[in-house]
Amino acid sequence: MNSMYETLQTLPLFKGVSADKISEIIGKTRFHFLSYNDGETIIEAGDMCTHIRSVVSRSVRMTITNHDNRFRISQTIDAPEVIYPDYFFGKTTTYPGTVKAIGNTGILQIDKADYMKIINSDPVFTFNFLNILSMNAQLSVEGVLALTSGDLEKRIAYWIVSLTDATGHDIRLECRQRDIYKVFGVQRQSLLATLESMQNKNLITYGNNIICVTDRRKLLDLLV
Repeated sequence: MNSMYETLQTLPLFKGVSADKISEIIGKTRFHFLSYNDGETIIEAGDMCTHIRSVVSRSVRMTITNHDNRFRISQTIDAPEVIYPDYFFGKTTTYPGTVKAIGNTGILQIDKADYMKIINSDPVFTFNFLNILSMNAQLSVEGVLALTSGDLEKRIAYWIVSLTDATGHDIRLECRQRDIYKVFGVQRQSLLATLESMQNKNLITYGNNIICVTDRRKLLDLLV
C-alpha cells in the first residue's frame, strides 16, 4: 500500500491530492502495474486510447510518423509522466504514435471508467487533467500566432514543439532536407541558413536527414 501510495503521489494527475483521498482511491480503483522489457512495444500508433497510461519507472521512446514515413519525430519521456493524455477524450481517441520501453519500464494503467470515477471524486483531479490539456491548447495558440511573423526559425520551432511533449528530450526529426523546405515553401539556401543559425544558437544540431533538438525549452522561448 505504501509503495502504491508513494508512486501515485509522484504522478502529474495526482499532484496535490491529500493522503486520505489517495488511500480512499487505492481501496476502490483497479490499478494495473505493467512491466515492459527494453525495446518492447507498449503502444502502437492507431491503438485506441481506452486507458490512462503513466510511466512510473524508467523511460519510454515515443515516435510519430506521417502516412508515407517521410517525416519521423521521436522523443524520450521519463517517469513520472502521462503518455498522450490529449487523446483520452475528444473526437480522436487513437494514439498518434508508437511507444516503446527504454530499459525495464513500469507503466501504470487505469481504464476510462475508473478514471472518470477518480476525476469526479475530487476537484483536484479535474484541475490536474484540465491543466495538462490547457497547457497544450495554449501552446497551439502561441505557435500559430508566431507563424504569422514569417520567421522561419519560429515556424520550425513551432513544428517541432507542437509534435512533442513538454518534458520530452532527445528529440529527433528525421526527414530529407528537401522535404522540409517544400513543407515551409522556402528555398534550400534559406532553410540551410536558418538551420545553421539555429545550430549556432545551440537550439539544434543537424545533418542531411536529421535535426536533433538541443533543448526544447529554448525552442519554446522563441514562440513567446
